Amino acid sequence: MTASTAAWGTAILLLGSNAFGFLYSYLVLNTKLFSKYRIQSKPYKSGLFMSRMPLFLFNLVTLIGLSAFGAYTMFDYFETSWPEWWVIPVQVLIAFILDDLWFYAYHRYLHENKFLLKHVHSIHHRATTPFPLEYLYAHPLEWMIGALGPVIGFGAIFIFMPLNIYSFWIFGLLRNLHEIHIHSDLELPVLSKLPLISKTKHHDDHHAKLTGNYSSTFSWMDKIFKTDF
Repeated sequence: MTASTAAWGTAILLLGSNAFGFLYSYLVLNTKLFSKYRIQSKPYKSGLFMSRMPLFLFNLVTLIGLSAFGAYTMFDYFETSWPEWWVIPVQVLIAFILDDLWFYAYHRYLHENKFLLKHVHSIHHRATTPFPLEYLYAHPLEWMIGALGPVIGFGAIFIFMPLNIYSFWIFGLLRNLHEIHIHSDLELPVLSKLPLISKTKHHDDHHAKLTGNYSSTFSWMDKIFKTDF
C-alpha cells in the first residue's frame, strides 16, 4: 500500500457512504417507503433537499479533501498490514469512545454559549425534522472543530500502538453511517434494537427540542450528566 492508495481509499469510502446518504434522503423525502417508521408527524417542506444542497456539497467536498489529505500525510505512521484479530475492534472502540466524549462536551458548549448557538450551531438546527443527509447541514467551522474528536481518539491510540489503516477506514465508515441514520427521523426495526449505541429517537428529540441529548454515538454521557430526556 502507498500513501496515494490510503488517500484514495479514504476518499472513496467517504464518497460511497455519502452517496448512500443522498439515496437514503431521496427515499425518505420523496417516497412512502419509510413513512410508517417516522418519529415525527410533521411533513417535510417542499424543495427542502435542493435548498440544502449547496452547503451539503461544500461540506462533503471539504470533508473528503481534508480526510484524504490527512491519510496521505500521516501514511508513514499507519500500520498497513492486516493485524491480529483484536486490534481493529479495540482501536475502533477507543476512537468511538474518545470521539463521543469530545462530541458531547463540544456539542453541549455550542448550546450553552449563546454566541456560538446563534451564529454557528443554529444553522444545523434549522433541521427540526431532519432527514439523513442533514448531518452535513452545518456551519463548516462546527464540523471541523467537531472532527477533533477522531483526531483525539487516533492520537490516544498512537501513544500505545501504531494506528491500523483499516481501523481508520472502518471507524470513518461506521461514524458516517451512524450520523446519517440518527438524522433520518426513522426508527427502523433492526437498528432500533442494537445495544449500546444511541438510537435515532435520542438525536431526533434533540433536534425537535433544541436542548439535551447531546451525545451522538452513545447516550451514556447524557445519563451521567443528567442531560437526557
